[in-house]
Amino acid sequence: MMTGKLINKVTNWWEDKLRSLLGRLTPERRVILIVIMLIIFSGLSIFMTFSSIYNLGKEKGEKMKVDHIERLQFELKKIQHKTDSLKLQKNFQYDKE
Repeated sequence: MMTGKLINKVTNWWEDKLRSLLGRLTPERRVILIVIMLIIFSGLSIFMTFSSIYNLGKEKGEKMKVDHIERLQFELKKIQHKTDSLKLQKNFQYDKE
């Protein structure tokens, strides 16, 4: 409850500040600002995409370790007891003294 109210207050505060700052701009300057921001964010996105693709196989990062999938125990039991899932198991292990 408190976090929701806090988030709403912060959101409203930012919205008021942005509206007061951008409300002073003429429509032509708003378009210029939007185009500049679009170019900057597009350039950053393209740079991050290509740099991550370029560095994918480099030695800087930790190499991926591939482990083989092991069969689970319940799958083995399922295979062993195909005929009856309620079959009693006679695997008694008594203490040998």
